[in-house]
Amino acid sequence: MQTLFGNRPRLRETFILETLLSSCFLKMAPSTTTPVDPSKPQLPPLRNPDILVGENDLTALSYLHEPAVLHNLKVRFVESRIIYTYCGIILVAVNPYKQLHIYGDAIIHAYSGQNMGDMDPHIFAVAEEAYKQMARNHKNQSIIVSGESGAGKTVSARYAMRYFAVVSKSGSKTRVEDKVLASNPVTEAIGNAKTTRNDNSSRFGKYTEISFDKRYRIIGANMRTYLLEKSRVVFQADNERNYHIFYQLCSCAHLPEFKNLRLLSADKFQYTCMGGEITIEGVDDEKDMEETRRTFSLLGLNEDFQLDVFKVLAAVLHLGNVEIRNSGDKSSLPPSDPHLQVFCELLDVSLEELVRWLCHRRIVLVAETVVKPVPKKRAVNARDALAKQIYAHLFDCIINRINRALQVPGKQHAFIGVLDIYGFETFDINSFEQFCINYANEKLQQQFNLHVFKLEQEEYMKEDIPWTLIDFYDNQPVIDLIEAKIGILDLLDEECLFPQGTDQSWLQKLFNYLEANPLFEKPRLSNEAFVIQHFADKFPFLANFFQEEERNTANSKGIKVRPARPGVKPANKQLRTSVGDKFCSSLSLLMETLNATTPHYVRCIKPNDEKLPFEYDSRRVVQQLRACGVLETIRISAQSYPSRWTYIEFYSRYSILMSHQEADRSDKKQTCKNVLQRLIQDPNQYKFGRTKIFFRAGQVAYLEKLRLDRLRGACVTIQKHVRGWSQRRKYLRMRQAAIILQEYIRGKRTIRKTVSAATLKQGWASVVIQRHWRGYRMRQIYLVVRVASITIQAFTRGWMARKRYKKMMEEQKALILQKVQQLRKKIEEQNKENRGLMERLTSLANSHAQNMDRVQGLEAQMEKLTNQKASLEAKEKKGKEDTTLIIAQLQKETHALNLEKQNLEKKFEASTKEAKESFDEIKRNLLEEKEYEARLRKRWSTLKEEIKRLKEERVSLLRKIEEGGQVNSDLQEQVVQLTKHVKVIPELRRDLSNLQNQRSNMDRRMKEHSEQARAKMNDITRQLLGGVVEEEVLLGLAPDNSEKIYEVEDLLEAFDRLQKATKILENHQREQKENYETQVEGFKLKVDHLQNENSGLQKLFQEKSNINEKIRQEVSRLSNDNLVIPELKLQVSELLRQKQELEVHVEEQKTELEEKNEEITSVLQRKIKEESSKRRHFEEKSEELEELKRELQGQVEELKEENDHLKRHQQMESEAKSKLRQETSRLTAENMDFEEQLDQKDRLIKRLQNQIKSLETSQKVKQTSTPATSKDYLGMLEYKRDDEHRLIQNIILAYILFMCIRHADYLNDEAKLQSLMNATIGAVKKVIMSHHKDFELLSFWLSNTCQLLNCLKQYSGEEEFMKQNTPRQKKNCLQNFDLSEHRQILSDLAIHIYHQFITIMEKSLNPAIVPGMLEHESLQGISSMKPTGFRKRSNSIYEDTEAYTISSIIQELSVFHSTMNQHGMEQGLIKQAVKQLFFLVGATTLNNMMLRKDMCSCRKGMQIRCNISYLEEWLKEKELQSSNAMDTLRPLSQAAWLLQVNKSTDDDAKEITEKCTELNPVQIVKILNSYTPIDDFEKRVTSSFVRKVQSLLQDRDGSTQLMLDSDYRFQVTFPYSPSSQALELLQASNNNKDMTSSVKM
Repeated sequence: MQTLFGNRPRLRETFILETLLSSCFLKMAPSTTTPVDPSKPQLPPLRNPDILVGENDLTALSYLHEPAVLHNLKVRFVESRIIYTYCGIILVAVNPYKQLHIYGDAIIHAYSGQNMGDMDPHIFAVAEEAYKQMARNHKNQSIIVSGESGAGKTVSARYAMRYFAVVSKSGSKTRVEDKVLASNPVTEAIGNAKTTRNDNSSRFGKYTEISFDKRYRIIGANMRTYLLEKSRVVFQADNERNYHIFYQLCSCAHLPEFKNLRLLSADKFQYTCMGGEITIEGVDDEKDMEETRRTFSLLGLNEDFQLDVFKVLAAVLHLGNVEIRNSGDKSSLPPSDPHLQVFCELLDVSLEELVRWLCHRRIVLVAETVVKPVPKKRAVNARDALAKQIYAHLFDCIINRINRALQVPGKQHAFIGVLDIYGFETFDINSFEQFCINYANEKLQQQFNLHVFKLEQEEYMKEDIPWTLIDFYDNQPVIDLIEAKIGILDLLDEECLFPQGTDQSWLQKLFNYLEANPLFEKPRLSNEAFVIQHFADKFPFLANFFQEEERNTANSKGIKVRPARPGVKPANKQLRTSVGDKFCSSLSLLMETLNATTPHYVRCIKPNDEKLPFEYDSRRVVQQLRACGVLETIRISAQSYPSRWTYIEFYSRYSILMSHQEADRSDKKQTCKNVLQRLIQDPNQYKFGRTKIFFRAGQVAYLEKLRLDRLRGACVTIQKHVRGWSQRRKYLRMRQAAIILQEYIRGKRTIRKTVSAATLKQGWASVVIQRHWRGYRMRQIYLVVRVASITIQAFTRGWMARKRYKKMMEEQKALILQKVQQLRKKIEEQNKENRGLMERLTSLANSHAQNMDRVQGLEAQMEKLTNQKASLEAKEKKGKEDTTLIIAQLQKETHALNLEKQNLEKKFEASTKEAKESFDEIKRNLLEEKEYEARLRKRWSTLKEEIKRLKEERVSLLRKIEEGGQVNSDLQEQVVQLTKHVKVIPELRRDLSNLQNQRSNMDRRMKEHSEQARAKMNDITRQLLGGVVEEEVLLGLAPDNSEKIYEVEDLLEAFDRLQKATKILENHQREQKENYETQVEGFKLKVDHLQNENSGLQKLFQEKSNINEKIRQEVSRLSNDNLVIPELKLQVSELLRQKQELEVHVEEQKTELEEKNEEITSVLQRKIKEESSKRRHFEEKSEELEELKRELQGQVEELKEENDHLKRHQQMESEAKSKLRQETSRLTAENMDFEEQLDQKDRLIKRLQNQIKSLETSQKVKQTSTPATSKDYLGMLEYKRDDEHRLIQNIILAYILFMCIRHADYLNDEAKLQSLMNATIGAVKKVIMSHHKDFELLSFWLSNTCQLLNCLKQYSGEEEFMKQNTPRQKKNCLQNFDLSEHRQILSDLAIHIYHQFITIMEKSLNPAIVPGMLEHESLQGISSMKPTGFRKRSNSIYEDTEAYTISSIIQELSVFHSTMNQHGMEQGLIKQAVKQLFFLVGATTLNNMMLRKDMCSCRKGMQIRCNISYLEEWLKEKELQSSNAMDTLRPLSQAAWLLQVNKSTDDDAKEITEKCTELNPVQIVKILNSYTPIDDFEKRVTSSFVRKVQSLLQDRDGSTQLMLDSDYRFQVTFPYSPSSQALELLQASNNNKDMTSSVKM
C-alpha cells in the first residue's frame, strides 16, 4: 500500500472516495465480484488526475474502470451541465429532463463542416460525421439510437434527422426535408404513449432511411417499423396511458367534423381509462391533435384519408365499450348495445356477423366444420384481439402512406439510416414483447462488439503495432438459445401448431430441452416463468400469453386440425406466419442493412426514475451503461492501450520533462522516443506507432505526476531564488546604511582631533590668495573672449546683412512675377465670364426659337377652333330648321285638336289636376335652367377679364424681352471695353523692354512667330467675318507691310483689328435683333386675332342662348294652350332633351376653350419667370464684371508704381547691371507665357466662331424641331444614342458616366437620360451577377457606384448637398431632371454589392478565425495540449490542413483594406466593412468557444486577449479606431476575462455580473460550467458559485440564446462625401471614331 502511493502523493487523499465508489459498484454487481479475503486486501481503483476529470471522451482517462467512468459522467452532467460524452465510438446522451438551448440552427451551422472531436460532444457532431463519411467514402451510414424508455431516444433521433434536413437542403420544390420532419409528430401520435418511465415513450422500433442524390441533398425517405406494442391498445398498467392519438381524438369530440363519430371523453372509454391517467402534465391533447392533422396535410394525406383513420380509431374505442354477457358456458352480445351499433356503422360491417364471430369459434375438421360457442373470457379475448388487429393494420397503413408521401422521383445515390429502438427492458411482468426486445438488443450488441473489435484492429494495423487477441464478451450463445433449432422460438412455434397447446406445456418443453444450458434457468418459486441470462442482466419472463401473442390469430378463420407429430416441424414453410417468425425475418433484414453500412452509436441514459432535472442516480446509470455496452467498450479499451497521444501532443505537453540535449525541435518524434524510454523503464507499458504513442492504463497518470513534480520543483526553485534575492537586497541596504553611519561618526572624531587656531589662520590666508589669483585669471580670459566675440559679431552681421539684402531682392522679383501671374489669372477668369455671357446669349436665342414654335402651335390650335366653330354653326342652323318644322306640325295638330275639344271637355276636368302638377314641375325645371344660364354668363364675364389680363401680361412680357435685348447690347459694349483694357499688357511690356539691352536672340525667334501670327490673324479674320462682310473689307483689316518684323507693339494693332471684327459682329447682331422685334410684332397680331376669335365665340354663345329662350317661350305658350294633351308632353320633353344636348355641347366647347386659355396663360407665366431670372442673372454678371474691371484698374496702377520703383532701384544699385542677362532670360520666358496667352485667345476666337454658327442655326428654328446646342467645354461627354452600349462597356468611371448624364440633362432629352441610367444600372447588375465571387471587382464597383451616387447628390441642386460646393460646381448642377428615383435604385444596388462584398470577405476569412484566435498559441509556452480520446482519431481529420495563426487573420484584413483603398472607397464605408468583419471574428470565436470545453481555461483566456490586442494594434495602424470595430469584440473580450478572473467568493460573483454586461446569463453560466483546468494548480468552478452567479443574473433582461448570430449584418449607410475635384479641370479623350466627344471636366 505504501509503495503504491509512494509515487503518487496526490492520489492518497482520494482513497476514501474511491473506496466508497468501489464498494458501491461491488454492491451493484454482486455476480461479477468475489468475496473479500482479509488476508489479501484488495486495493480500490486508482483515481485519475484532475486534469483528466470531466474529459469529453471517456477513453482519454488514464485509469479505465467503472468508478472513473461514473465520476467523469457525474462531473460533466451535474457540475458542468453537459449531457453528451464520447466513449470511443459511442455518444453517451444523458437525459437532462429540461429544455436546453443547444439545438438551434446556429448550433447546427456551427457543427456543420467540423471534424469530430474538434467540438464538444453533441448529437449534431455524430450526424455531421455520418454525413461527411457518406460524402467522402460514398458508403451508406447508420445511426443507432438505443436506450431505456424515457432515456431520450426519440428526441435524439428527431434532432439527428433535423440536422440532415437543415444541412442538406433538397433541390426540389416539394421540400422533402420538411416532410421527413413532419413524419415524426404523426408516428409519435400513433406509436408513443405515457408510461411510468416516460411521458412520450416510443412503443415500437423505427428505422428511417433518408435518401440522398449525387449532390448529397435529401430526395426522399423510407420508414420501417418493428414490434408495435399492440397489447397497449387493450391494456395499460397503473399510471399509464394508451397511445396519444386516442386522447387527442377524444379532446376534439366537440368539433363538428367529429360529430358523426359519437365520441365521448377519454374517461368514459374502457381502452383509455384503464390506467387511471387520461392527461399528461404540460401537454394539451387538443393542440397536439391540430399539429397531427397539420402534419397529415403536409405529408399529402387528404381529408378523406384522415377521416377514415379517425373512423377506425373511434371504432376501436367503441369496441372496447362493447359489453359481453355471460350465459353459463356461453357468451352473448345484446344487439341493442349502442357502442356495438356505432362500431358496425363506422366500419360498415354486419352486426349479426360480428356478434356471431365474437361469441363463437369455428373448428375446421377433415370432413366437416364445427361452430362452437365460447365462454365470456374467451369472447373478451377475441374482442381485444380484434381491436389489436385493427390498430396494427391501421398503423401499418399509415406508415405505408407516409412512405409513399416521402418518395420523390429520382435515383438514390446513398442513404443514412436512423434506428430508434428500445434497449434492454425489464419490468415487474416481462411478456413476449420484452422477450423480442431483448432478443433484438442481443443481435445489436453482437454487431456492436464486432464493430468495436474491428475498429481496434484497424487502428493497430494502421499504426504498425503488433495485434494481440483481446478477450471480449461474445453473446452468440444467448442468440443460439433463442433462435437456434430446439431453441425458445422454435419450441414456441411448434407448440403453437397444436390446437390444444398451452403455455404450461410449452414451458415444460423448455425445461426439458434447455435445462442443461447455463444461460437458461428455472425460477425456484414459480412454475409459470423462466429466466434468461442476457448481456445486460438476468431477465425473468412470465410464460402466460406467449402463445397468444405468437399466434396473433382471430376467430375469423378456423383452425385446421391436422395430425401432429411431437418434436417434428411441419414441412410447409408457408404455415409459419407467427409474430416471432415475422420479427426474426425483419430483424435479420435490419442486421443485413446495418452490416452493409458504417454504424454510429448513440446510447441514451436515464439519470433517475423521478424525472428530476440534472439529478444523477449512480445505480441506475451504471445499470444502463452495462446494458448498452458502454462499459464493455471501456473494458476492451483497458485491456490494450487505451491512452493514445500524437507525437506533437506529447511533445507539447511533456516538453518540460526533457533536458536541453533531448529537446530537438527538428525531429520531435525521435525526441519523444528518447524521453519516454528514459522516463518509463518498462517497454511493455507503451508502444510507438507511426503517428501516435500508445500507453497502457495508468501511464498517462504517471507522466502527469512527473510533470507536476517537475513544475512543483521549478516553483520551489523560483521561490527560493526570489526569496534569496529579496533577502540579499534587504541585507545590502542595511549594510550600506551602516557604512554611511560609520563614515559620519569617524569623520566627526577626526575633525575634533585636528582643528586649531594656527590651522584656521593658514586656511583663511590660502583662501584669500586663491581668490585674488582666480580673479586675475578670469579677467584675462574675459578680455580675450570679448575681442574674439566682437570680431565674430562684425563678420556675422555683415554676412547677415548681405544675405538679407539678397533675400529682399529675390522677394521683390517674386512679387513682380506674382502680380503678373495674378493679372494673367484675372484675364483668364474674365475670358471665362465672357464665354458664360455668350452662352447665355445663345440660350436666349434658343428660347426665342422655342417661343416661335409655341406660337405656331397656337396658330394651329386656332385653326382647329375656327373649324369647330363652323361645324357648330352648321349644327345650330340645322337645329333651328328642325324646331320650325316641329312647331309647324304642332300648330296643325292643335288645329285638329280644337275640333275635338268639345268631346274632351268631360275628360278635361278629370285631368286638370294632373296637368297642373306636371306644369309645376316643368316650370321649376325652366327656372333652374335660367339660373344655370345666369351662372354661365357670370363665368363668361370672368373669362373676358382673364383674357384682358393675359393681354396685359403679354404686353409686359414683350417689354421685358426688349429690356433683355437692351441688356445684351450693354453687355456687348462692356465686352468691347474689357478688350480695350488688354492694352495694359503691351504697355507693361514696353516698360520692361527699356531694360533689355541684348535682343539679338529674341529677334530671330520673333521673326518666326511673326509669320505664324500673321497667318493665324488672316485665317481668324476670314473665318470670323467670311460669312458676314465682303472680301474688300477683309483686305482692309489685314496688315499692309508683310515684310515688316512683327514687333511686340504690333499686338495692339491685332487687337484693334479684332475689335473692328467684333463691332461688325455687333452690327450683325443688331440686325438680327430688329428681325426678332418684327417677329414679336407678328406675335402681337396673332394674339389680337385670338382675341377676335374669342369675341366671335362669345357672340355665338349669345345667339345660342337667344334661340334657347325663344324655344322656351314657345313651349310655355303651347303648354298654356294644350294642357290636357299627353302627346304634347312627350314632344315638349323631346324638345327639352334636344336643348340639353345643345347645352352640353356648348359646355364642352367652353371647357375646351378654358383649358386652352389656361395652357396659354401657364406658358406665358413660365416664360415671364424665366426671362426675369435671366435678367437678374445678367444684372449680377454685369456687377461682377464692373468689380473685376475696378480690380484690374487697381492692379494696373500697382504695376505702374512697382515699375517706377524698379527703375529707381536700378539707378540706385550699380550692381544690378551684372544681372541684366538673367533678367533677359526671364523676360524670354515671360514672352513664351504671352505666346501661350495668344493661343488662349485663339481658342477664344474659335469659341466665338462656334457661337456665330449657333446664332446662324438659330435662324432655322422654324424648320427644325430640336434646339441648336453649342459644343463647348462644359464638363460633359457628348455621345450618340447608338453608341450607348459601347460607352457602357468601355467607360467605367463614375465621373465619365456622370458627364454623360449631364449632357443628357443639358439637352433636356428625357428618353436619352432614362436609357443611359437604365443601361448603366443593368450593366452593373450584369457584371455583379457574372462575377459575384470576384473580390476585387466587387470592391471596385462598390466604390464606383458610391462615387456615382455622390455625384448625383452633389449636382442634384438640393440645398443639403450643395453646402460644400464651389460656385463653379453649383453652376454645373442638373437643371431639367430629378434623378432621386434613380438615386434610390443605385443605393439599393450599392447595398446589394456591399452585402455580396461582405459575404466574399467572410468566406475568405472564416477558415482562419478559429485556428488563429483559439487554437494557435500566440504566446508560446503558455498553454499545453491535453490528452484526447478516440474521437480525435476520427477518419474525418486530416494532417495536411493549413495552419492558420493570428498573423493570417491580420494579413487577410490588410489585403482587404489595401484593396478597398486602391479602389478609392470612402473611409466611412471601409470602417463599416471592417466593423462587420470584426463582428464575424468575435461571434465565430465566441460561438466556437461555447461549444468547446477544452478552450475554456485561464491560459486560453490569456491567448484570446493577446490576439484581441493584436487586432486593436492593427486598427490603430490603419487609423480605423473610430469605426467602433472593437465594440463588436466586447463579448469575446469579456468571455476571455471571465476565464482569467477568480471564481470562488461572493465578491467574485458580483464582479462577474457587473463587468460581463455584453454576455447574457446563458452564456455566462455556460462558460463557468465549461471552465476546465489545464494543470493541478488551477481550481474548478464549484456548482455553488455557479448558482450564486445565476441568482445575481435573474433580473437581467436579454437574449436567452447561447450562440451569437454570426450571419447578422449591421445596417449599412453610404456617407455623403462631396468631391472637391472640379469637372472642368480634368480631360478625357475618346478613342472611338464613331463617338464624337468633347470632354473637359
